[in-house]
Amino acid sequence: MPWQNEMTLIVRHLVNDLNSSSYTFTDSRLEEAVLVSAQLALLEIDFENVYAIDVDAVSLSPDPTDSSNKDDSFINLVSLKTSQMLLGSELKTHSLNAISLRDGPSALDLRGIVSGLKILFDDINKRYDEAVMQYKLNGVVGQAVLGPYSPGSDAVSRTNMSNRSGWFE
Repeated sequence: MPWQNEMTLIVRHLVNDLNSSSYTFTDSRLEEAVLVSAQLALLEIDFENVYAIDVDAVSLSPDPTDSSNKDDSFINLVSLKTSQMLLGSELKTHSLNAISLRDGPSALDLRGIVSGLKILFDDINKRYDEAVMQYKLNGVVGQAVLGPYSPGSDAVSRTNMSNRSGWFE
């Protein structure tokens, strides 16, 4: 199905698993992770479309990547949620192996891997939380609404009015 191609590719980019000769995650694992993440995302987000998710049968309907009715918000949010879940799993796995050994002049330190993964994990969590909030506020991920009473709209209106130099003139 097209969702499997598009969403797994997006997730691969988000978790930086792009070396096709040595993928960290198999396609089937990514497809299952996308479905699990979609199921979990449905608990916290009310999407416009109603999706039927069957993890056992590896099916998602209707297809959110279908060009006639593409749901970019669902694709983006579920891809971010999947990346969050996969990076959390990798962080847990590598943190169990984070050791530092020193024997005389030689040293082995595996803690740097964990600190790098922690930075990625924190970043993807922040991006997912911001995307969820953005979707809940205006229904679309990637757009912002600036109304006349929004913070910062006064600065926009002041820059557009070239004949005014201050607030009370």
